[in-house]
Amino acid sequence: MAVNSTTAEQEYRLPCGRELEQVWDRLDAVAAGLGDEHEIGCSHCAAARESLLALRSATGELINEPQDTPPDLVGRIMSAVRAESRRGRTLELRTPAPGAVEVSEQAVAAVLRHAVDTVPGVRARRCRVRSAGSGPDGEHHVEVDMSIAIRFGQTTIDAVLPVVRERVTAALTVRIGLVLDRLDLMVGDVYDEGDARQ
Repeated sequence: MAVNSTTAEQEYRLPCGRELEQVWDRLDAVAAGLGDEHEIGCSHCAAARESLLALRSATGELINEPQDTPPDLVGRIMSAVRAESRRGRTLELRTPAPGAVEVSEQAVAAVLRHAVDTVPGVRARRCRVRSAGSGPDGEHHVEVDMSIAIRFGQTTIDAVLPVVRERVTAALTVRIGLVLDRLDLMVGDVYDEGDARQ
């Protein structure tokens, strides 16, 4: 009953609006001097290309080794690139001291997944954090999309969702200093007590 989360990953866009897969497909063309105006001047695309080229080079070395290459190698590489690209997006935190403090969206998502994992019978799955702007007092607002798995037979959806919402809100406010504007929760999986963490 697990939900495939690769669709959301496949549609990942860089902050400039280009899809990561599009940057991958155009690596050779840009390297040959056939890049369009956006590709030549965009720092986001350039950073993604640099990571993709390094990964492609590493993949080539693996392929040339006599060991068998794992069948999901390309998928794992693309997931790593997406994670690296997402790490670049940050949220600004309000601070009483002079200067700016920023935290990556990926770090916020990790804190929220940990908070959800403390709810008995619940495991956090995918978590995506997006900026929703700043409030009148300078506090930063976010929107969160999260999928969870619940333990079969131990709890009900109606029982755990309010607790999950409470833990996510508290983690954002108390631990990070962000304000939750919206939390979209999806129960995407059910697991047995003996299952290993997916």
